[in-house]
Amino acid sequence: MQPGLHIDYEAIAANWRLLADRVKPARCAGVVKDNAYGLGLRRVAEALAAAGCNDFFVAHLHEGVQLRTLLPKARIFLLNGVTSDKVAEDMVTARLMAILNHEDDLAYWRALGQRLNRKLPCWLHVDTGMNRLGWNAQTLDPELEGVEVQGLMSHLACSDEAQHPLNELQLARFTQLRDRFPAMEASFANSGGIFLGPDYHFNLVRPGIALYGGHPLNTGPNPMQPVVSLYAPVLQVREVPAGQSVGYGASFITARPSRLATLDAGYAQGLLRTLSNKGVVAFNGVRAPIVGRVSMDLTVVDVTDVPYAVQPGQAAELIGPTLTLEEQAQAAGTISYEILTRINWPRA
Repeated sequence: MQPGLHIDYEAIAANWRLLADRVKPARCAGVVKDNAYGLGLRRVAEALAAAGCNDFFVAHLHEGVQLRTLLPKARIFLLNGVTSDKVAEDMVTARLMAILNHEDDLAYWRALGQRLNRKLPCWLHVDTGMNRLGWNAQTLDPELEGVEVQGLMSHLACSDEAQHPLNELQLARFTQLRDRFPAMEASFANSGGIFLGPDYHFNLVRPGIALYGGHPLNTGPNPMQPVVSLYAPVLQVREVPAGQSVGYGASFITARPSRLATLDAGYAQGLLRTLSNKGVVAFNGVRAPIVGRVSMDLTVVDVTDVPYAVQPGQAAELIGPTLTLEEQAQAAGTISYEILTRINWPRA
């Protein structure tokens, strides 16, 4: 495989189709916030739209504006709210669906509607247990004056743990509110929530990490197709005797005569520094440990046990058929979301 970042956009489309089929008759959106989890908003959005996706969620205004230029007919939701009069005006211009998270969002959205002499459509984000964004689900009255509330949404905190008791508690809170306003659309399930069953699906599900090949649950085989593979080239191979230090801080000392390969990759490219002395790469399916600290642009791996002579120019697998996204995330002490959004490699 050639060095660089490889993204399988057809796999993203296939993952969306799998999820869309699973949740019917509910609809399946695509969460493409933060540059589509670091994989490129334009290419990802086009792949999802070609597969049949018409509902998209972004976090920030500039993402919604960019997406509108790509998909003039799509429904685009802005998750992080209406934070100023100017944001409200730009949202209307770009025809973005506002998600109101609290009273300030409502005030900006209602004030613009009054200036335009019409009620502006919106969704309400209700907090059912995340305690992050959203109105209090137990005290909210969705019939807010001055705006046209079309839907309700909430966000699961523990959907990747199917047996976590908070899932059912959040569902009960959300269902109680939704039952008061059955004509409204409702969206509750994220990637993991889709696999909790149809009670969680309502009208619209919002997968994110599952679209990009991440495991939506913490157990069992991953039902999603892999999307990302990542390879870094070898710059140099050297023979080192026992007792030699490697890298900054001399944090690794060779215990035997070793063959070390230096990769053209470091934390500036998204190879997390927490992989120092505990991550691995692979050469044609053979694992090789990272030794010493990951530095800005260089990482050293021990290829002594690779059963052939690793050469400069050869590509080391960082994510791919041998090393899954989840395995690398676990080794780094983080989650697959961070691994994806930190990648800063040129496309292969």
